[in-house]
Amino acid sequence: MKPIKLFLVTILFASTTIFASNTNPAKNVDNVETAEVYKLLKNPNFIIEKDMALKVKFTVNNNNEIVVLQVESKELSSVVEGYIKYRLNYKRLSQKLKKAQVYTLPVRLVASR
Repeated sequence: MKPIKLFLVTILFASTTIFASNTNPAKNVDNVETAEVYKLLKNPNFIIEKDMALKVKFTVNNNNEIVVLQVESKELSSVVEGYIKYRLNYKRLSQKLKKAQVYTLPVRLVASR
């Protein structure tokens, strides 16, 4: 009886580990799309006072346009979030991405010096 219980506990831990390891369904974007998105974010119309690291989560609609879902950062301001959404939302990409897939794009804003 004891080996059966040990076996069942081992199966339970193994299955929990497998399911817990795939908690982030967001996919990173390829270099071609990244370069295209970074071009859209060039030359902000405000002064960046300190460096910021952001994560932009977006999806692509049926017209191959970016739809920003979320902008994440520890030091995020409404100005920066609005800027990113204004510059990216509904801008058409030249390359096709999968629809209904959530993509994560790391963005770094460098302070004006």
